[in-house]
Amino acid sequence: MRYHIGDLDEQRLLDLYTGMLKPRMIEEKMLILLRQGKISKWFSGIGQEAISVGVTQALKESEYILPMHRNLGVFTSRNIPLHRLFAQWQGKQSGFTQGRDRSFHFGTQEYKIVGMISHLGPQLGVADGIALADMLRRKKKVTAVFTGEGATSEGDFHEALNVASVWNLPVLFCIENNGYGLSTPTNEQYNCENLADRAKGYGMESRIIDGNNILEVYAKVDELCKAIRRRPRPVLVEFKTFRMRGHEEASGTKYVPEKLMKEWAKKDPIANYEDFLLEEGVLTPEKIEQLKADISEEINENLDKAFEESPVSFDEIKELNDVYQSFQYQEVKPNSETKNIRFVDAISEGLEQSMYRHNELIIMGQDIADYGGVFKITEGFVPKFGKSRVRNTPICESGIVSAAMGLSINGMKAVVEMQFADFVSSGFNPIVNYLAKVHYRWSEKADVVVRMPCGGGVGAGPFHSQTNEAWFTKTPGLRVVYPSSPYDAKGLLNTAINDPNPVLFFEHKGLYRSVYGDVPTDYYTLPFGKANVVKEGKSISIVTYGAGVHWALETLQKHPEIDADFIDLRTLQPLDIEAVFASVKKTGKLIILQEDTLFGGIASDISAMVMEECFQYLDAPVKRVGSLETPIPFAKALEENYLPKKRFEQVLLDLYTY
Repeated sequence: MRYHIGDLDEQRLLDLYTGMLKPRMIEEKMLILLRQGKISKWFSGIGQEAISVGVTQALKESEYILPMHRNLGVFTSRNIPLHRLFAQWQGKQSGFTQGRDRSFHFGTQEYKIVGMISHLGPQLGVADGIALADMLRRKKKVTAVFTGEGATSEGDFHEALNVASVWNLPVLFCIENNGYGLSTPTNEQYNCENLADRAKGYGMESRIIDGNNILEVYAKVDELCKAIRRRPRPVLVEFKTFRMRGHEEASGTKYVPEKLMKEWAKKDPIANYEDFLLEEGVLTPEKIEQLKADISEEINENLDKAFEESPVSFDEIKELNDVYQSFQYQEVKPNSETKNIRFVDAISEGLEQSMYRHNELIIMGQDIADYGGVFKITEGFVPKFGKSRVRNTPICESGIVSAAMGLSINGMKAVVEMQFADFVSSGFNPIVNYLAKVHYRWSEKADVVVRMPCGGGVGAGPFHSQTNEAWFTKTPGLRVVYPSSPYDAKGLLNTAINDPNPVLFFEHKGLYRSVYGDVPTDYYTLPFGKANVVKEGKSISIVTYGAGVHWALETLQKHPEIDADFIDLRTLQPLDIEAVFASVKKTGKLIILQEDTLFGGIASDISAMVMEECFQYLDAPVKRVGSLETPIPFAKALEENYLPKKRFEQVLLDLYTY
């Protein structure tokens, strides 16, 4: 292995050596503890230390780095206290996830490290968002993100590189190509000679670096970082390397040819660099022994501290409270001046006033800039806020939701417009696995609103008509908001943007231009988790939301004899179940209407909760009404009978006369 010192001084040469030696010695200790059953799992980076250490030392401490599960050298190079790392791996309270996640599935703002999730790919898009925030603030910074050669097969890899290239984001995409994705060799992962060659398709630069040569890694990455800081742009770097142990210890390495293992053993990044430094006189055997003794002492002292800590204890209240970032709702009362406007205008007005109120709020979505979005919500926004804040995106829902998470991590707010709520399935992974869990895992906020134009009744067919709120009410960590009136839509959207938690904001497109209401002209907010009592009555309780509110009102107009207590939920998570209980206790009868298909929807949970809490008050069975258990059809006659509007009338009458 050939080393070129260049202009590196002796201290830097030593820093790179000790930077690799520490994670290697920690790993060797962890493998012993694993065999002793004192830690549960280990993902080894032995043989790959030069990449983690070289990249991290080339970055500034203020620059974010997004490592994977075998990048221990990133964490040690950022000087994270070892006892906290050890506590993390033991599931102790002083670990970064307080026992809620294991290994390297964590981040820390203090050290500008953003941890991975097991789905791998979304963190690439998160790096895009972090870099976008730096670029918008005109900060000359680089964001480095790691991935393995296996994860380059994921769609998130393509989406992240494409977005970074289109937006010229200062991201260093680092591929650690160690030859195997778990046990699958590279020739079964991709069909090109070098992964770096893929950069050409995205119009970006690339480099291939010997990942086992610490001086080459550091010098070339340092050079790239300086260039990116001067002229922001993404660069794809493929590090050729090899891991000398299994994907994780339980998987072993029997699938690796013995000859290949021996070849790479000769390329050990630490042993070869150590020999080089000895030849150069930078190191001596005595110095090596002293360094190892110092590191060993540090490891043992911090291990003792971690082992002495008591096992994490369960506190139900704390667990529940930590799912969401604390949010102190600030009421902004509506002004007295109102305008009678459409539902769609109220959404647009709330979004515009929030853009003025939050000067680091970024809107992203397909066709939302000059075109104004397919529903014209953001029409006229570009002249007011510019294309840097009203950003057209490629068609890549997962990558953009991940980028929104990155904006939040770097201190900004994001609103993402799904062109139709149906398309959120392409961004489902980062919403339910990243945004929803990030605060519970390592106390990081996800200050993201995902706008969801949804609903049927407009002949849009199976791919543009779903009302899929139940996908998200099931996921702890998400807010789900579903207004039915222009007044509620504007006030709740403003609150959603203020809330540092991820919000799925459902907007029924059938209401956009058909429903009008008096809406205050100035900015105001409405609280989450407080239902609206549309009408008070004593004979029967009606609970619904969204378009169901208008269907139920039309039905009641046809039947003035029904004295209904009528509740519009407005938000589904948090859910104002107490308002439902109070109504049922008053009327003794309950019917729940939802546009979603019936099985597994919000009506089922409300029904179950009412049966558990209000059984003694009921004078009749709780009734649920929803759409047919089919995809939503296109033809008018089919769609009308798919939707529950007509069935609701009959069930309501039957329950009323029960």
